[in-house]
Amino acid sequence: MSDKEVRPLSPREPRSDAVANRRRIVEAARAELSSANGATDDLRLHRVAKAAGIGQGTLYRHFPTREHLLAEVYRQELTELVDAVGPLLAEHPPLRALECWLDHLLAYARVKRGVMAAIEASTWEDLYSAQHHRLDDALDELLARGRAAGEVREGIDATDVVLLLGALSRIPGPEWDTRAPTVVAMVVEGLRATPARGPG
Repeated sequence: MSDKEVRPLSPREPRSDAVANRRRIVEAARAELSSANGATDDLRLHRVAKAAGIGQGTLYRHFPTREHLLAEVYRQELTELVDAVGPLLAEHPPLRALECWLDHLLAYARVKRGVMAAIEASTWEDLYSAQHHRLDDALDELLARGRAAGEVREGIDATDVVLLLGALSRIPGPEWDTRAPTVVAMVVEGLRATPARGPG
């Protein structure tokens, strides 16, 4: 290439402070949603900006609307849930790893409820359809490891478990903290392999 030829511009990397600001905004919004049991009516962007230690102008540069912010919160929550599978399986026997993962899923479900309530149905459908297979894949991996270890019943797949966990969506917000763990405990017991009975 001669000195007179123009080199193509490389994509501009985000500034490190911009990346940090975006991360703080998402974390602050997740904390707000969690403390409000997913009630997005109480999610105020000025409070999120204050909690993140940034100005509202900076928040709007990253997320022009509350819907944009909530969609990113949902994606982050799902990513952390999916990424937890490997470490949990490395640390625990399969059924215990699944139980711990379902505890993590409660935090995800709380955020999901808030996002579903706050964004338009068509937008939610697009967001969910693009992401939900990741949840199914993570759950199938946990179930497969449990079956291989003889800890999880045969004949159960991710769709079965997701249908059971659909009960979480019907728990009223004020009762979430007491009823949601009970639902998960019942699901785990239902997944547990029954020891083979001996003769007699």
